[in-house]
Amino acid sequence: MPKEKIIVLMGSKRDHKFASRIGVFLREEGFPITCDYNVASAHRTPQKLLNDLQEYENSGDNIVLITVAGLSDALSGVVAGYTKYPVIACPPDSEKYEGAKIFSSVATPKGIPVAYIPKPENAALAAVRILALSNHSLYESLRRYKQKTERNVYESAGEVKKISKSKGKRLK
Repeated sequence: MPKEKIIVLMGSKRDHKFASRIGVFLREEGFPITCDYNVASAHRTPQKLLNDLQEYENSGDNIVLITVAGLSDALSGVVAGYTKYPVIACPPDSEKYEGAKIFSSVATPKGIPVAYIPKPENAALAAVRILALSNHSLYESLRRYKQKTERNVYESAGEVKKISKSKGKRLK
């Protein structure tokens, strides 16, 4: 039976600190998804990258690939061009390069789709949502997460209301 997996492909080991936030988020929020990490550069080791992608293709697993690569981010486009799986670009330097980064990550030819999600936690959540399409048991985890985030908003609203009232009393 196929497993659901998120594969995080990094352009270099330096990207791991940023990329590790994906797995941390999945664990902390209780999403029962395997998250594997790998390093393969589209520039320095294209054959390794293609070999690794072929291995994923042959696995029979349901996979979402999250690419974490800085600078020109050729990794995302090459991965999307080679694989049948969804690809999410999550570059570690998106804040530094802003608009230019979006262009280098997702300006791909027709038929080579790459999604761009700069926050690792959101990339992980998007990947879980994609995997839930083939594994409906993940919907329960997504429902719990949504309830938790809603609860946090209501609690914050209550706290702010209390703070506002106490400050208003002091002003009188």
